[in-house]
Amino acid sequence: MTDAASIQEIETVRAEADCLYSQDQVDAATDAMAAAIHERLAGTNPLILSVLIGGIIPTAALLTRLDFPMQVDYVHASRYREKTRGGDLYWLKEPPELRGRRVLLIDDILDEGHTLKAIAATCREAGAAEVLTAVLVDKQVQRDDGLPHADFTGVSVPNRYVFGCGMDYKGYLRNLPGIYAVKGM
Repeated sequence: MTDAASIQEIETVRAEADCLYSQDQVDAATDAMAAAIHERLAGTNPLILSVLIGGIIPTAALLTRLDFPMQVDYVHASRYREKTRGGDLYWLKEPPELRGRRVLLIDDILDEGHTLKAIAATCREAGAAEVLTAVLVDKQVQRDDGLPHADFTGVSVPNRYVFGCGMDYKGYLRNLPGIYAVKGM
């Protein structure tokens, strides 16, 4: 892979990064998201779809805070494929049967919004009764053709390259409990 990062590069990026949100701040934002999702979806038997890979951590954090019946599955589509710039949408796992279901897509970040918009459109085309979106991070960028906003958002970040809480830097650093920005990016 031409974009592969060395462990030394990963350690340097992590050491020099700016912490935008601490774990406590992320937890508070996740609590607020869960309360809003509960208010909207409790009693509706929704299907929660985690958008892999980045959505794993926000999905897990939200699921432990939601106390109502739901089903959980995942979709896996990517434009980044461990690179720092997006390309064409590539499906690794499409949605399950959605006809008549209320669906909540959970992802790590709403950047330009192309990936989440395409996944939501696929869910609607598959017959979902309603498709809602939740992202931990809303990056403050112009979204000409992408999803303009998520239905549920945790925090906002400036237009910088961020990682942690599911978001990666060249396939690494997703596991960090806070949200960090690459120095100079």
